[in-house]
Order: sequence, then C-alpha cells, then structure tokens
Amino acid sequence: MSDTLLNLLAQECERHPDYERFTELFDALDPSGPPRIEFIHRCAAPMRSIKKLGIFSGSFNPLTLAHARMVEDTLTEYQLDEMLLLLAKANVDKGVFGLPLAARLLTVKKYVENRPKFSVGVSSHGRYIDKVTALKAVLPPETEFHFIVGYDTLVRIFDPKYYTDFHGELRELFVSARFIVANRAEADIKTIETFMARSEISQYSSYVSCILLPNVYAYMSSTEVRELLEQGKAIEHLVPPSILEFFSTATHTQ
Repeated sequence: MSDTLLNLLAQECERHPDYERFTELFDALDPSGPPRIEFIHRCAAPMRSIKKLGIFSGSFNPLTLAHARMVEDTLTEYQLDEMLLLLAKANVDKGVFGLPLAARLLTVKKYVENRPKFSVGVSSHGRYIDKVTALKAVLPPETEFHFIVGYDTLVRIFDPKYYTDFHGELRELFVSARFIVANRAEADIKTIETFMARSEISQYSSYVSCILLPNVYAYMSSTEVRELLEQGKAIEHLVPPSILEFFSTATHTQ
C-alpha cells in the first residue's frame, strides 16, 4: 500500500496513546449479540438533566464541516440538551475502508474537546431500532431521542429489506425516536417532504422534521475528503480544525 496522505494520517493515529484502547473496544463489540452502546466521552451536564438527546450516528470517515454544521445547528435550533456523536462497528451497507475505526474515533473525540454539550460513543449495531434499544439500557427512561440524519440515511430507514416486520419495527422505532433530516446535494427540503408523503410511509411523517444546510455544506462529503487526501491535495476547506491537526502531523512525517 502506497504512503498516501490518507495512510499517513491513519499511521499517525496509531501512535496515539488511546488508539490501542479504542481498537480493543471495537473488537469487544459484537454485532451478532444484544445491541450495546459504550460512551467514551460524556458531556459536562449531569445525566439527570439530559432530557432531549441528539444522536448523530455516522461513519466519520472522516468527520467534515458539513457534519459539524448539521449537529451544531440542530443542537441550537431544536434546543437539545446533549449531542451524541455515535460511531457504529456494524454500519448498514458500509464496510470498513479508509480510516480504521479507532482512528475515526480519535478524530471525533478531538472534535468535541471544548464543546461541553457533546458526547462520543460507539455502537455494536447499525440499525436505528437497535441503537434505541441500547440507549434505553443506559439512559434515564424519560430521555427523548432525536436522530440527525442525511437524506440517503432517511431512505435506508424506510427500506423494507432491513426489517422482518416492516411496520411493526418502524412503529416501535418512532414510539421512541424522532428524526431530523438535513438536505444534501441530491435532496432539498422539498425532496424530503415528497419522500415522506409516499402512501406507504406517510403515517410516520409527523416524526420527521428538517434542518436546512447552506448549499456549500450540502455538497460536502467524506468521500471527497478521502479522494483529496489520496491525491495529496488540501482539505482545510472541508474538515474542522481538529481534523487538520491530525492531518498536519501526519504530513510532517512524509
């Protein structure tokens, strides 16, 4: 494997003192067992004061400025008490490529430093119904769950192939959770509303709301960041400063 900037970034993360611990944590998560979520960083507020929890579950490969804008705007607009950035070991429709899971977790943890309402966790399972089950096991029963997703994820949530009892499992999910959907390059707010108006899923539309990102963020993607890293090109216009700190250290070892 050639020493592209992406590989150098991964190698630099491996030297971090928490890398081995995070690797062992992911190894211990069993996607075939009961759903499990482990917090590796909690927000500053006491757990009993957390009523409205935002959850942004992503692959963070790597975390981008679009991700940051989504969660920060949602935290404010929906008056959430805490924002949990959640990295799943088993992610629906996505294998592990690009940065290793432990490296992604390091960059996400770095991002939340000095953000007192942010937490970071890992999940054994990829489906949202399983994440809800795991969260209920570790959080107070009155906690409200607000998942922040992009349009592509919204479409997967309503794909029957992920369920054995489509409506039964969806009803169970929406009893416990609401979804806040961000526009993307391929889907504006009207596209989201039209999708939720489809007859087979319109009964769930009241549990889905939107957050509007400026166009500059709607077109950003982790794929673009990885491609630029492979090409040795600048990424500072696409990722938060904390990611650049890892990146700049890696490039100095070239």
